[in-house]
Amino acid sequence: MTTEYSPRLFERDEDIRALGEGLLACALPREAWTHEAHLAACLWLLTERPDIDVDARIADMIRRFNESVGGVNDDTQGYHDSITRAYVAGVRLFLAETAETGLTSRVNALLRSPMGARDWPLRFYSRDLLFSVSARRGFVPPDLAPLPAP
Repeated sequence: MTTEYSPRLFERDEDIRALGEGLLACALPREAWTHEAHLAACLWLLTERPDIDVDARIADMIRRFNESVGGVNDDTQGYHDSITRAYVAGVRLFLAETAETGLTSRVNALLRSPMGARDWPLRFYSRDLLFSVSARRGFVPPDLAPLPAP
């Protein structure tokens, strides 16, 4: 199911930390908030910011960031809860399975892994359910397979 894509990889830990801090501070340019940046920030939050309850705060963090750069969080654009929660589960699974150490090497390995693929949530969700308004607005359990737990 995964389509072939070449992720933009990171060269330095500082770049990943800057993405995470920029997300928290709403200080990133909109164009910096790419698929790779989402995953890098998630891995950084889970591994380097144990003071942040990712499950409780991720939705508000991303919504607030989107709005800070002029974005809208509505029924068709902006924050998507089910996709975000699927990727958080995927990053946790990756972290439980990887032997990689170091922030940059872990993020780059994640981006090259099945969990880093742009269509990874479609292993668990039908397209119709995943792209529904209800799945965008709140977490909807997958209809094809349960999300993995580490």
